Amino acid sequence: MACLKLGSRADVLSKQGQEWYCTSGLPSDITVAVGDQSFHLHKFPLLSKSGLLEKLIKERIDKGEDSCVIDLSDISGGAKAFELAAKFCYGVKFEMTSSNVVHLRCAADYLEMTEEMAEGNLIAQTENFLTQTVLRSWKDSIKALHTCDDVLVIAERLQIVKRCVDSIATKSCNDPDLFGWPVVQHGGPMRSPGGSLLWNGISTGARPRNSSPDWWYDDVTCLSLPLYKKLISAMEYRGISQDIIVGSLNHYAKRRLPGLNRRKSISDVNNCLSMTTLTVIPSEEEQKYLLEEIDRLLPFQRGVTSCTLLFGLLRTAIFLKASPSCVSNLERRIGMQLDKATLEDLLIANISESVETLYDVDCVQRIVDHFLAMDQETGGASPDLGEDGQILASPSLMPITMVAKLIDGYLAEVAPDKNLKPPKFRSLASAIPDYARPIDDGLYRAIDIYLKAHPHLSESEKEELCRVMDCQKLSLEACTHAAQNERLPLRVIVQVLFFEQLQLRSSIAECLMVSEPLEGGSKQLGLPISGEHHRPAGWPLPATENQTLREGMDSMKQRVAELEKECSAMREDIERLGRSRSAGKSRFPFPLTVKPQICSTKEAAPATTKTATAASEDKLAVVKAGTGSGGMPQLKLSRHKKNLSIDA
Repeated sequence: MACLKLGSRADVLSKQGQEWYCTSGLPSDITVAVGDQSFHLHKFPLLSKSGLLEKLIKERIDKGEDSCVIDLSDISGGAKAFELAAKFCYGVKFEMTSSNVVHLRCAADYLEMTEEMAEGNLIAQTENFLTQTVLRSWKDSIKALHTCDDVLVIAERLQIVKRCVDSIATKSCNDPDLFGWPVVQHGGPMRSPGGSLLWNGISTGARPRNSSPDWWYDDVTCLSLPLYKKLISAMEYRGISQDIIVGSLNHYAKRRLPGLNRRKSISDVNNCLSMTTLTVIPSEEEQKYLLEEIDRLLPFQRGVTSCTLLFGLLRTAIFLKASPSCVSNLERRIGMQLDKATLEDLLIANISESVETLYDVDCVQRIVDHFLAMDQETGGASPDLGEDGQILASPSLMPITMVAKLIDGYLAEVAPDKNLKPPKFRSLASAIPDYARPIDDGLYRAIDIYLKAHPHLSESEKEELCRVMDCQKLSLEACTHAAQNERLPLRVIVQVLFFEQLQLRSSIAECLMVSEPLEGGSKQLGLPISGEHHRPAGWPLPATENQTLREGMDSMKQRVAELEKECSAMREDIERLGRSRSAGKSRFPFPLTVKPQICSTKEAAPATTKTATAASEDKLAVVKAGTGSGGMPQLKLSRHKKNLSIDA
């Protein structure tokens, strides 16, 4: 830390309790009161340097007052600043540093210690020290600015704050090696064999440090919020990137808001604890004010501020009961980049007394609404349709697809909450558009968990909840699980079985339509049907292999025919069950008729193709096993699917 030694005399001021006395041997003829402290001094050293004291002493003499008592309780810097000013008047030795120069400069201005009173007076000394020494050093500029809090009004009037802020902002844009470190030569500072830096061949004992854009974050956290805001504004004016500004705001907020450190690692928490021991933890009102100001300072741009920081600020804002505008702004910022969030970020604890759910589902609902509104405005969620009406994969759908997966995971996480009502669960699930979910397995898992945690839901409530799920978009594994899921309503199980059977029929039809062109192409090209050595790589299979494939398909079709016979038998059981229920007819949205079809590949090729095409277009009725556990529908398709995969 830089310092300037002033004065040449030994110290003649001594303190006894709250009283200061001059030990020069002469009785004091003036008393200066500063707050609760009194200084018993002499008139001549003071009035020779201070224009204010000269004027006040003259007034006392003109009034003929015997005792000369002057009250300077409103002096900038208080008793400590006046003590140093009195030592300067007496010529006593003391050191001017970056920690006291601001108070001394303000006190000198208050006491009118100008060059007109004496050459080399205190104003000139403090100004020279500020300009020539303090403002040229990064750390001294930080310390000087930090001391401006106590005398902020006068320091701003004297342009001390502005000069310190400008100095810090300018240095933050540069390499720290350019100030306070040895000048870089020959690609870097010279080092001793031990690794320390060399200055003119002499070891400094300092270790080299890696320069990074965030090297100054820790130093500015000591500043109060008003001074820090001025510094950030000055940095933005000088063109520092928004990423660096946000990083500084993040670092500053974590130092001042204890709630943001909830998810830190142990080492980071220890660092924060060691930091908080140096300063007083702010009150809740101060934290609330700090949070709202940081929200105003954050840039309103997508991707600049991390979701982790925004969710941390949002949790703290909810806990501190910040203003509704602050909470709404943070939710809107998160909604702009919800696709970058994680499931852990969304798990916001609910502290509201009116809502009994464990997590704040309403907050997540508002964030999702902000995301969908923003995505619709930017046109990022416009799906492209193919010739068959299917949604084509597009990079523009990536954000909303990621959000859909995130929300499905969130629904599965909050589903076990006993106090989560079905309308709230259904509202959040249905907020995501259908095209945002390529498959509905995640949504099915969340619904299954919710039904398991809420076994007392009525059949109509279960059906209403399952309407947000599209059974056609379930994977084969999910269909198999859903077909045996006793928690699902019967209507949903019927739909699952129906679409699963359609998928099986479609797979068989595709295999049949592929096998016929293989044989036909060989004949049209005039190639030999047998003999592997006569067939070049990539040409159709020989007739023997086609014959083997056809025999395998015939065996599969026979097994499918057996399955269809079982379906016909079980259809009668379903109809009897439907008649036994009052609302049985309304439970099935499609007729329960089965038309068995047994195809043979031994027929002519055109007939085979026609039969296979007709089979792919038929709608197979859904069946219900009469002897299953609990009377629930079961479909024994595992062996047929296995044979299908082997033969294919």
